[in-house]
Amino acid sequence: MRLGRGAKLALTAFATVVLTFVYVPLLVVGVNSFNSDRTFGWPPPGFTTKWWEAALQAQGPRDALLTSVKAGLGATAIALVLGTLLALALARYDFFGKHAVSILVVLPIALPGIVTGVALQSVIQNVLGPVFGIGAGLFTIIVGHATFCIVIAFNNVTARLRRLGGSLEQASADLGARPFTTFRRVTFPLLRSSLLAGALLAFALSFDEIVVTTFTAGPESQTLPIWIFNNLFRPNQAPVVNVVAVVLIVLSVIPVWLAQRLGGADAAESRL
Repeated sequence: MRLGRGAKLALTAFATVVLTFVYVPLLVVGVNSFNSDRTFGWPPPGFTTKWWEAALQAQGPRDALLTSVKAGLGATAIALVLGTLLALALARYDFFGKHAVSILVVLPIALPGIVTGVALQSVIQNVLGPVFGIGAGLFTIIVGHATFCIVIAFNNVTARLRRLGGSLEQASADLGARPFTTFRRVTFPLLRSSLLAGALLAFALSFDEIVVTTFTAGPESQTLPIWIFNNLFRPNQAPVVNVVAVVLIVLSVIPVWLAQRLGGADAAESRL
């Protein structure tokens, strides 16, 4: 598609405005984490690292970070297993209701987070609690996050399977390999980069999630985003919140960047 000079300038200006709107506030948060003024006067009258020292010594953020990591790892593990199995079933087999199942798999990520959260809270209060004795906590956070993390793994694996086709698997079967052997020796090695990219994106999505977590977390299971939200308007905690927010940004960017690099390498390999 060819664009005129005016259209290019307009798109560039629009992109600049959008990126400025998104990233300048993040830069301000980063600067304020070193601001010596507790009220965040601007421009900063001086810079200090005492807020970082206070954040490292605070028990609340550390416990919340550990909970976020546990929830992210648990949700990612469930997403990889179920998302991969669903992708293999829908990409390699034809059966009645295939398209309906495909829509149902992708639907959770399209629903508003508050709708998913309310639905999960209802299940916790009316089913898990009374019937199984399971209250809101780390387990329910993991299950809640897995509902939309599955979509990430599913989409990554499905895209890779479509690019691969089924010829290699058919050749393996013609040579006498059983289905599990074909998966272990042929399919899985070709899916590894997509699985790793999907795992990184799913973990990043779970690590940042706050809406669904609000409805599925118990009082003893605060994640890092929940801790930031609860302490955002407390004057004594405001400087520490900025530090924790910077850490959260960095920890969120790393898996997304790695997943993008893996996705680019995966695409290049498929072209070769």
